[in-house]
Amino acid sequence: MENTLENMPQHVAIIPDANRRWARERGLPPWKGHEAGAENFEKIISYYLKKGIRCLSIWGSSIDNLTKRPIEEKRALLNIYKRYFTKMLEGREIVENEVHVNFIGRWEEQFPDSLKQIIYAVMEKTRHYQKRILNFMLAYGGTDDMLYAIEKINAKYGKRVKITAEILKENLMTANVPAVDYMIRTGGEPHNSAGFMMWDVADAQLYFSQDKFPDFDEKKYEEALEEYARRQRRFGG
Repeated sequence: MENTLENMPQHVAIIPDANRRWARERGLPPWKGHEAGAENFEKIISYYLKKGIRCLSIWGSSIDNLTKRPIEEKRALLNIYKRYFTKMLEGREIVENEVHVNFIGRWEEQFPDSLKQIIYAVMEKTRHYQKRILNFMLAYGGTDDMLYAIEKINAKYGKRVKITAEILKENLMTANVPAVDYMIRTGGEPHNSAGFMMWDVADAQLYFSQDKFPDFDEKKYEEALEEYARRQRRFGG
């Protein structure tokens, strides 16, 4: 089945699970799984740009990934980010496709200055682009995002406002992100984690792949999009 813009999701969110399990099965340290996952992300992002999907959100790490795992794994993960985002900054793909790149989460609290400077440069380079959107969720959790929004609303209004869906959305970390049409999780475990983008996935179609993320290549991604195209969207009413 050939996908067209009419039957493809316009916002895909990916939970790239099982990098560490992929490495463990091969007798490798966990960061080798993260490296393989990063390499696969490059392929997925290139494929996403070719397919005409407007928005892609990628969960790069939760807060727990950066605070509760061994220091060697955290250091390796940060080095992967540094290499990948430097490559993105110096490359032509995001420029040629006019991709607006966002970094969402508490990464500024968790990342070293050297990495933050690279991220700031990517954001500045792409801030005027409107054709495509690419969101990296770093040190991000959906439950944390919801609490963050409530704290912001309380600080702004106190008890002087009735909280509406619009007010809640505009105070989320994902305030400028469109609703998710399709959420894909790899790794064979059919559940959400830490309320990932909980407000934005309220009406999303869900897809759970048995493949660990380093094995979820362009062909697997294509199969997921074809599955979406076959489904009839249904919303409660």
